Amino acid sequence: MHDLLAAVMDLGRDLELPQVLRSIVEEAVSLTDAEYGALGVIGHDGELGDRLSRFLPVGLADEVVERIGPAPCGHGILGELIRNPAPLRLDDLSSHPSSFGFPAHHPPMRTFLGAPIRVRGEIFGNIYLTEKRGGGTFDADDEAVLTALSMAAGVAIDNARLYHDSQRREHRLEALGEITRTLLAGTEADEALRLIARRAMEVADADQAAVLLPTGADGDLRVRVAHGDHAEQVLGAVLPATGSLSGLAAHAHRPAVTTDVRTDPRALPLGPVTDAAEDVDAVEDAVEDAVEHGPVVAVPLPVDAAVCGALRLSRRAGRPGFDTDETLLINGFADQAAIALQLARHRAESEELAVLHDRDRIARDLHDVAIQRLFATGMTLQGATRKIADEQAAERVGRAVDDLDATIQIIRSTILQLRTADDDRRGPALRRRLAETVQLAGQHLGFRPSLRISGPVDSTVSPALAEHVLAVTAEALSNIARHAGAGRADVELTVPDTADRLVLTVTDDGRGLGPARPTGGLLNMGSRAEQCRGALTLDTPEGGGTRIVWSVPLTVD
Repeated sequence: MHDLLAAVMDLGRDLELPQVLRSIVEEAVSLTDAEYGALGVIGHDGELGDRLSRFLPVGLADEVVERIGPAPCGHGILGELIRNPAPLRLDDLSSHPSSFGFPAHHPPMRTFLGAPIRVRGEIFGNIYLTEKRGGGTFDADDEAVLTALSMAAGVAIDNARLYHDSQRREHRLEALGEITRTLLAGTEADEALRLIARRAMEVADADQAAVLLPTGADGDLRVRVAHGDHAEQVLGAVLPATGSLSGLAAHAHRPAVTTDVRTDPRALPLGPVTDAAEDVDAVEDAVEDAVEHGPVVAVPLPVDAAVCGALRLSRRAGRPGFDTDETLLINGFADQAAIALQLARHRAESEELAVLHDRDRIARDLHDVAIQRLFATGMTLQGATRKIADEQAAERVGRAVDDLDATIQIIRSTILQLRTADDDRRGPALRRRLAETVQLAGQHLGFRPSLRISGPVDSTVSPALAEHVLAVTAEALSNIARHAGAGRADVELTVPDTADRLVLTVTDDGRGLGPARPTGGLLNMGSRAEQCRGALTLDTPEGGGTRIVWSVPLTVD
């Protein structure tokens, strides 16, 4: 009785749960004079039922435990105590109907004594004792001592858990405070997600944390950020929508937990990402150095109303699984991650809206101020031309008026481009691409051709027709550079507001077509016109040179 009281007093001194559990087994072995002892913690594993989530043996050498292999999960006699939580004393283990025998390298055991540990009315686990020293059997006094010790153990475990919960709540509040400050500071989404993964891993005492987001219509999840064991190696890894805990959590919108991802049929380990072109030896080294993980918890991470990702935490193999309280705690970090993604999306939308407002303001200012002043200047010069006696000077002023008209057209094209709000989303607009094509051709011509675009080009020209326009323009300017010997070239693309045809005109002041029949590039342009149910015409403008008119319907089959 004195030894029992001393053992109970010793149990109350420790507040760290792992140490408390080991102390319970050691005191039980000492009080009952058993050679071997163990404590099994019962975990609730969903569809797999109640199993041992943790098993702490005492009396076996480390090398023996390693040779035996994986810890028992609750079959045989150990499972009997889980199913019937009451003291059990046996003189011969092998005679019990639930006995399964022992695995290879396991020492022989004959006598057995077990008792459940209750914490607040619930079964926390069981104490198992075997092999009474001296060859005897466990008696009623041993059973009474173990029963009393198990009651004291329940109180000690409860105190340790309360202390652990208070410490964890304190760390959780500190972590959530840091995350909140980071989100309010406008930090980038990936940086905020990395902080959330790191803090969730620390508070939940995990070894790896990963944020997985949907990667396509099939619902597969890709690792966006990771922290902990081999974080860099798992970045970009993809887990399928079916056959993984993360996919199950994302699609069922509820947490998914396992005590061993390696054996759970619903789960899939998160392995290193390797490139097919990577060196084979490097891949083998990465796999060999990888630390195996067992317990895994995945909680849903809402991205928006219809799409869901997952926050996945894991521990190394052999460590205890995640309990209900830890799962609820991790859910809170997933909510913070969802807020980070929503803030990043709203911030991007706000920045895009601000850009669109700026573009609209610039377009309005160009239209209301710049164009009006240029138009007024042109009218003034045009009126003054009639009063200039010198023909050469009048011609120069006339050319200046023409240049002003061309400038006005360019500004109008710029205004239309600025007011095309979703150009960047659909890819580069035809106006921009055509300007780039003309500018590139200027490098071969030795001068920059003029470009005039009229009408709602970007909103009415289909992507297929736009490709034809760019190809014909490039071909026409290439012909001018190779054959015309021109000093000037003009490109004009017109889409009248009330018409259903597109007209592309390319004019130069070169040597003209001559008597030769059209070949090469001209035939290609004609072929494209026929393909689009249009026409290509060639003529010589007043003053010489060549004019190419490529006209097609706006609708292309």
